[in-house]
Amino acid sequence: MNILIVGLNHKTAGVEIREKVAFNQDKLAKANDALKGLSEIEEFLILSTCNRVELYLVVKDIMTGTEQVMDFLSSFHQVDRKSMEKALYQHTGQEAIRHGFCVASSLDSMVLGEPQILGQLKDSFEFSLNQKTTGVILNKFIRKAISVAKRIRTETGIAQNAVSISFAAVELAKKIFDTLANTTIMLLGAGEMAELAARHLVCNGIRQVLIANRTYARAVELARNFNGKPVAFEDFKKELVHTDIVLCSTGAADYVLKKDEMRHLMKERRQKPMFVIDIAVPRNIDPEINQMDNVYLYDIDDLQGVVNNNLMERQNEAAKAQAIVDEEIQVFLKWYNSLHTAPTITALRKKAEMIRMAELERATKRLNGIGQKDLKTIDAMTQAIVNKLIHAPTAALRADSDNSAELNALIRRLYELDEVEK
Repeated sequence: MNILIVGLNHKTAGVEIREKVAFNQDKLAKANDALKGLSEIEEFLILSTCNRVELYLVVKDIMTGTEQVMDFLSSFHQVDRKSMEKALYQHTGQEAIRHGFCVASSLDSMVLGEPQILGQLKDSFEFSLNQKTTGVILNKFIRKAISVAKRIRTETGIAQNAVSISFAAVELAKKIFDTLANTTIMLLGAGEMAELAARHLVCNGIRQVLIANRTYARAVELARNFNGKPVAFEDFKKELVHTDIVLCSTGAADYVLKKDEMRHLMKERRQKPMFVIDIAVPRNIDPEINQMDNVYLYDIDDLQGVVNNNLMERQNEAAKAQAIVDEEIQVFLKWYNSLHTAPTITALRKKAEMIRMAELERATKRLNGIGQKDLKTIDAMTQAIVNKLIHAPTAALRADSDNSAELNALIRRLYELDEVEK
């Protein structure tokens, strides 16, 4: 049996191809039925996300199995095979194992270190278990991939440090305030990025949310979503006295908050710290405000700088993660190779013993009157000869080599071991 992965992802295919070959929940059951009918496929799992579609398979023959899977993808999704093939990749053996471990660990994701892919893989695995489309090999492979991903998250910092603007805002807020539980946030304007950042901050325990927007109805709508309080735009400066975090994205052509206004505001706040995030372009907050004590102003470029630095940190951690992947591949290969080699080693020893006993019996008949002591000596000598002769092929089969499958097949052929197992 051979491990095979056939798929495409954000690196090899645009969204127009990915969406054509994606498997939604309705399609999965039909796809499973179709794959079960393919002669070369013993086990399979379908992983389908917005950024990748991959089939994890155990096949009898790599070439024939690959052909059947490509034909299946083309016919099932009614996509021209030639155009689809340009985007598809195939991984077999050790490279398939490496790819699976990297996918689970988000080392192959669009955003390095993102956590969603592991959950998606777990969901796909659970579905496959319920459908009984996986077996001994894929069950071990996917469970190992999940454990590798967990180990990487525990032993490296690949999932740490924000790598999106919205998460960077949350990370900075946590550094400025001891706790977010007693803070108030104002969403000044209804920009999508500011709204997303506010949502992340709310998830991290913000006490109250104020929404100020030029269109008051939009402020009311957002306030309802955040369980917050709408504020008339002309009144937002009054409310800033009670605000700790400001997320600004109004689309105004000029500053909506200037340094003199902030100086007066900070006196009313008794210099209580304020975190101001200006995501608007052009900027909505006077940049000179950042010169004031206890005011922490970040614009879109500042946040992007934080994101870029964090991405570099994650990339540094990725090297550590790859070392863990390399180590875990060898652990899995040792188990995987044993599936092929254990029966061969048993058959080799059985055949060698059969030959030894037959020859010993023949020789004993020729040696009339030989005593038990001499017979034991001859028996021990023939055992030693056999053990030494089969030691090298046995050791080679047990070694974790890249060509263990080929070596296994060669030894079975040379020693005619299939005849022994009949």
